Amino acid sequence: MDQHQVVGENYANPKTCFFHVLFKAGALAFYILSALFVNNFVIIFVITVLLAALDFWVVKNVSGRILVGLRWWNEIDDEGNSVWKFECLDGESLARMNKKDSWLFWWTLYLTAAAWIVLGIFSLIRLHADYLLVVGVCLSLSIANIVGFTKCNKDAKKNVADWTRTTLLSSGVRSTIQSAFGV
Repeated sequence: MDQHQVVGENYANPKTCFFHVLFKAGALAFYILSALFVNNFVIIFVITVLLAALDFWVVKNVSGRILVGLRWWNEIDDEGNSVWKFECLDGESLARMNKKDSWLFWWTLYLTAAAWIVLGIFSLIRLHADYLLVVGVCLSLSIANIVGFTKCNKDAKKNVADWTRTTLLSSGVRSTIQSAFGV
């Protein structure tokens, strides 16, 4: 084995990653397993939606900030219009974000929504409209985070591009000045 082989980077925030996945997996697992062990729709609805709501909150307010440096929220302005607000780290900090943390964040965000869609299809096939309601609520929460973070990520990429341009420009000007004056 080559001694110079680079070992893969570890998760920078393993606890945050754990909780980022925990409530997603908890909501999905409880919903799937409840069909086997629980015969009360109200309990299934309440616990599954509670776990999905906890996931929504953790992703939106904690893991989004820590794992990818993004935060979003929606406000209603004085005229009653919905206004999306985005917050991201500065370009330099975003460029240094841990790739594994980021990968875990984005993949679990999209895979969870895909899993809820599949479960919704199963509910349709089985003609269980009540369970389709549970899936609809959980899918809505997942999609809200996807839309919010995707919009925020586009804004962040613009900030990183601006930071890169500014950094390259300033370092280019600095090196030109240094070479011109022999510094």
